[in-house]
Amino acid sequence: MSDFYQNGIITNFHNLTRRPVEELEADLVRFAKRRPMGLILPSLYSELEGPALVNIVDELTRVPYLNEIVIGLDRADRGQFLRAREFFSKLPQHHRILWNDGPRLKALDAELEAEGISPQESGKGRNVWYCAGYVQASRRTEAVALHDCDIVTYDRGLLARLIYPVAHPQFNYEFCKGYYSRIADGKLNGRVARLMVIPLIRALKTIYGPLPYLDYLDSYRYPLSGEFSMRTDVLDGIRIPSDWGLEIGVLSEVHRNYSTKRLCQVDIADIYDHKHQPVSEDDASGGLNRMSLDIAKALYRKLATLGVQISAESFRTIKATYYRIALDLIETYDNDAIMNGLKLDRHSEEQAVELFASNIMEAGKAFLEYPRDKPFIPSWNRVQAAFPDVLERMHEAVELDNQGKV
Repeated sequence: MSDFYQNGIITNFHNLTRRPVEELEADLVRFAKRRPMGLILPSLYSELEGPALVNIVDELTRVPYLNEIVIGLDRADRGQFLRAREFFSKLPQHHRILWNDGPRLKALDAELEAEGISPQESGKGRNVWYCAGYVQASRRTEAVALHDCDIVTYDRGLLARLIYPVAHPQFNYEFCKGYYSRIADGKLNGRVARLMVIPLIRALKTIYGPLPYLDYLDSYRYPLSGEFSMRTDVLDGIRIPSDWGLEIGVLSEVHRNYSTKRLCQVDIADIYDHKHQPVSEDDASGGLNRMSLDIAKALYRKLATLGVQISAESFRTIKATYYRIALDLIETYDNDAIMNGLKLDRHSEEQAVELFASNIMEAGKAFLEYPRDKPFIPSWNRVQAAFPDVLERMHEAVELDNQGKV
């Protein structure tokens, strides 16, 4: 069902009728004849040992419309890669695993690094970037979805709803973001989105005025969701962060490259739960602590590219404005939880806001102290300009890893 009320400046698709997944898939099978579809799964090897990915693969074996599945595998030695090949072998669709720690892809990465155009750090952003390159190299799809591998409540209807808007041959959407309610085990989740991103965006709007970019971000119901889909050609020109700013970075890039009429969001799940990151109050290199730092830096960098002047004094104002808005939102969340019979620990919520407020200042300090920082991985258009045969060589390396001896 298309948008029947306005929520910002992008189109919403609501899961109003709870249409059966079999009907959605029947449509997608027809769409696939004109617009082949694929799926990217960025994964750590450790996720192969948990229950979430086992269920995801079981569900994907029943998906009839995918032409390709690309799995990005991180932190795997040779023996683990071979086990991963066996683990994913039950998938009936054409599928390939990018062994990112294998000698072939590491050798290719070393060449890119010598030219200064490889990802600067490991992580999900790097994994997704290489998967995006492989999707272009394989040329098997015209629309591709991406979702995480730690979704413990996964069912294949999530994927069908996620890819539908960009797969429909009569729709003109280039990019689609998934959203869902963050409720599990009788409590509200999604702390970074609720307590950091939303109040920070609104604080920036209060200080710098109603910028189209900030209005755009504020239109997303869950801007940090790891589920999105796009036409394959979108992958050519976007530059994404390699850190926890990945989701905000992708939203920023598609806003830069496309009209908001070509962007949408869709309700993909009634129930959604995944592996929860610890807050890590005492460790700025991990958990929600690191995530909030990276997201704040991503927002500051984007505002700077739009001509917004941010000084050291500005961050004190941003922090104070954010803090007040976040505390007001906690009151709203608490009332909402009570009304719906959910649990919400106001003490831990306010502790998280205090940490995020501190990180708003720390991110500002890093933003000012490292002006030459290169936060974005180069686009694949740029990489191909430097290495015209890079996609063909990547494709060959992946084929050898998946079909030959390693």
